[in-house]
Amino acid sequence: MSRIGRLPITVPAGVTVTVDSDNLVTVKGPKGTLTQQVNPAITVNQEGNIVTLTRPSDAAPHRAMHGLYRTLVNNMVVGVSTGFAKTLELVGTGYRAECKDGKNLVIKIGFSHDVVRVAPENVTFETPNQNTIVVKGIDKQVVGALAADIRAIRKPEPYHGKGIKYVDEHVRRKEGKTGKK
Repeated sequence: MSRIGRLPITVPAGVTVTVDSDNLVTVKGPKGTLTQQVNPAITVNQEGNIVTLTRPSDAAPHRAMHGLYRTLVNNMVVGVSTGFAKTLELVGTGYRAECKDGKNLVIKIGFSHDVVRVAPENVTFETPNQNTIVVKGIDKQVVGALAADIRAIRKPEPYHGKGIKYVDEHVRRKEGKTGKK
């Protein structure tokens, strides 16, 4: 039995989970609505505020899908109730970010032009200070992909540590040239 797949999903108050006949799972909560099509081989059961997923056999594809779809449904429940956030940090002289109306992010990162990113639906940007970017949203996949896209604008380099990095990311530093003697 899959260790992740067998865990029950507890639905918090204020969140409703509905399962269609064709395994379309819809989760509605205070922050929004998310849907996920679950493979027909996986059975989604709902009893009260507990959602469980079961698989028909121990075949390798069924085992893989069991844990995957349980995690996807759990991420939807967590997303519509509390949401997800990724925090990025700009390291470097003159590097700064500015958020306009929560949807447009303007990044000055040392290029001859400003880099502008527009937030997709259900995602917002925050800039608590000019060196920090917070990407918030209800869909974990979209938040993570957008944060990775912003980080890819200028990855942290190992000699000076300049660039855009996650707050909890550690950049391995290199020594550099030692110079002539």
